[in-house]
Amino acid sequence: MTTSPTIQVACSNCNLRELCMPADLQPDDLRRIDGLVKTRRRLRRRETLFHNGDKFTSLYAIRTGVFKTRVASDDGRDQVTGFQMAGEIMGLEGIVNARHNCDAVALEDAEVCVIPFDRVEALSREVPALQRHVHQVMSREIVRENGVMLLLGSMRAEERMAAFLLNLVQRLHARGFSRTEVVLRMTREEIGSYLGLKLETISRTLSKFSEDGIVDVEQRKLRILDAQALQRIVNPPGR
Repeated sequence: MTTSPTIQVACSNCNLRELCMPADLQPDDLRRIDGLVKTRRRLRRRETLFHNGDKFTSLYAIRTGVFKTRVASDDGRDQVTGFQMAGEIMGLEGIVNARHNCDAVALEDAEVCVIPFDRVEALSREVPALQRHVHQVMSREIVRENGVMLLLGSMRAEERMAAFLLNLVQRLHARGFSRTEVVLRMTREEIGSYLGLKLETISRTLSKFSEDGIVDVEQRKLRILDAQALQRIVNPPGR
């Protein structure tokens, strides 16, 4: 059982509010939503926020840090199902059966806002903007999962890696980070697990991108030199 410290929080003072809360809230509604989030939790690198099978009670808005979600495959290996970052919501998969069906693990020191789901349900009935936002978050998760299925089902290794890098920097840029430079918080093994590729294939693909002048890689630091080339790999002309 985790002993992560908790601290008080108010959504109205958070610089990530526009990412994880509705954009069209009235001041009175925002004050009411402030009551949703009573605490934040701080987690150390590799600490687990929730485990597969844990009782579902809350959603978690990531304030700082990067997480991975994973499930155990039939042969006992861990399968990475996603990477989540600041401003994104975790725990939605627990709604359907009132149990979490994956592990959520911090890839670096992180902090999350704990949002009790019973309060979300109650306030959603009173604040239409919040209800719409919850529906949008759920819809976005469905779209993401469909995108992963397409990625794993129809793309070659180079296409998968190019799509992954473009998506990663796009999401980071929306949070105020560089459009071209990223520190990979996940290992190459974890990227391979997510993309359905072997470690050797991940390393070989990154090396080819580097040789072709598309990216510059130095350990976990990656710089995109030619984003258009990545786009052409994902969507070749004439396809």
